[in-house]
Amino acid sequence: MNITVVGTGYVGLVAGAGLADFGLNVICVDKDVTKIELLKNGVIPFYEPGLKELVERNVRFGRLSFSTDIQKAIKNSLVIFLAVGTPSREDGNVDLSFVKEVSMTIAEIIDDYKVIVTKSTVPVGTNRWIKTIIDENKKSNDISVDIVSNPEFLREGAAVEDFMRPDRVVLGSDSQKALAIVKDIYRPLYLIETSFIVTDLETAELIKYASNAFLATKISFINEIANFCEKINGNVHHVARAMGLDGRIGPKFLHAGPGFGGSCFPKDIKALVSMGKEHESPFQIVESVIRINDGQRKRVVEKFDKLMDGIDGKGVAVLGLSFKPNTSDTREAPAIYVIEELLKKGYDISCYDPEGMPEFKRIFPEDRIKYFNDPYSALKDTSCAIILTEWNEFRNLDLNKVKAIMKRPIILDMRNIYNPQTLRAMGFVYDSIGRP
Repeated sequence: MNITVVGTGYVGLVAGAGLADFGLNVICVDKDVTKIELLKNGVIPFYEPGLKELVERNVRFGRLSFSTDIQKAIKNSLVIFLAVGTPSREDGNVDLSFVKEVSMTIAEIIDDYKVIVTKSTVPVGTNRWIKTIIDENKKSNDISVDIVSNPEFLREGAAVEDFMRPDRVVLGSDSQKALAIVKDIYRPLYLIETSFIVTDLETAELIKYASNAFLATKISFINEIANFCEKINGNVHHVARAMGLDGRIGPKFLHAGPGFGGSCFPKDIKALVSMGKEHESPFQIVESVIRINDGQRKRVVEKFDKLMDGIDGKGVAVLGLSFKPNTSDTREAPAIYVIEELLKKGYDISCYDPEGMPEFKRIFPEDRIKYFNDPYSALKDTSCAIILTEWNEFRNLDLNKVKAIMKRPIILDMRNIYNPQTLRAMGFVYDSIGRP
């Protein structure tokens, strides 16, 4: 079976390489000539553990290729996966212009039956809209298309494993024929007893939004608990551990910090709120989650101001720019807000992140903040260090060296990776979140 994946961003590239690893012939297409040339030369445009090896293996075996020729790719494929961007608009609604553009292109190209599988995260009703666009613009009424909603649930930093061994696969469609074809594509997952949820288009679309909204809610909830712990001298780690041992709750996403970011949670929960307003069924809990998350970033700056009260040093080191470890993704990362606020206050910012600096430089060029190739260079002669991402290498810093090279040994640990008593005993001025 030949498959075309339209879009070589995060979702498209992982999906394309994963499908090829299932033994299928996959061509990933994109109109970005530079990106396609990089991929042809073995360069992955973002960091994701294991993805480079997966791509290289399937290119070597001839199952995976890259092209800008969407017409040839679609004509030679039975199934077309849509993995184009669906960014947020300023009003919180989803920008579907890329989806519409690709749908129009498909309508102009197809000359026989196709199955369109939507991997992009799209609002409820979008898949029926895609089918309408194609049906109204195709060359002949004798040509038919079926639509399958197949939302992705890839965790950045673990996307390859999530695709190859997912918790579940969601398929939504009105066509039994299309469902049979897509189930055949995912046959290797049946062999490892993956759970399949087969439903209608609208329900499949909603599942992705509901899942991300619930996970975001857990994060904002534990951040509120952490803030309250600081008022009563409690320990959020102990609270979260006890909660997580309850099988009805579970331990995941109960980690206090500077708030969530990335390409999914902020965009998806805003879209869900917009959908709720559109259908006069407001998502009041999700609206609160957004407010809490915005406030958590402000909380970082408030804690920093308290630590630096009366300190005249202007050098600040920020360790961690990506929104989470094991990814280069800096979209909606807490570091963006924090650094912008510190620059307004006149601080000089030194930064280090193992993978996120190239992307971060697009937001803050080197004439605004300084970038270093290791954490110690970033920490040298600074008066405060702020830890915003829990990369493993930050967990084992040589603290004696850190204390010796900093102008003042002040650490604001917004990921709670160090023991407060240990650092204070070493002479650090130390603060974290939700711990005494």
